[in-house]
Amino acid sequence: MPYFTRQVAPNGYLIVPAMVGVSHARRTALIANKQIVPTPVQVQALIDTGATGTCVDPSVLKQLSLSPTGNILVHTPSTAGQPVAADTYDVSLTVHARSGQLPLSHHTVPVLASHLLAAQGFHVIIGIDILKGCMMTYDGANGLFSLAY
Repeated sequence: MPYFTRQVAPNGYLIVPAMVGVSHARRTALIANKQIVPTPVQVQALIDTGATGTCVDPSVLKQLSLSPTGNILVHTPSTAGQPVAADTYDVSLTVHARSGQLPLSHHTVPVLASHLLAAQGFHVIIGIDILKGCMMTYDGANGLFSLAY
């Protein structure tokens, strides 16, 4: 089972480098129409077991020239129980593992656009939708976390 181990950030965040690209279907359509496939965007991603879905900062989605695939109502800790509308997008997501191991890779992931992520030092929140296929350990005493998938 591939895995990686990383240091917990000084602020307690579980941060991993990741790549966000267009979804498999979008890539296939662009190639079929002889259009340029946008280069995946390298980002810092926060692993968040409290997030039900994966979120991406709109600045990343803009770099990929993506349009929303839908819109849903979501609850966040800051909305005081009132749902807010969020655009949804389909992207690919890759988190690199240890050298020589396959990355954690999803060719098509439905994500929510979420503002203010970049201001916190990351551009993606990896939620339970991705983590449900993983095993995670948190070693607080040594400031380490591991993710196996």
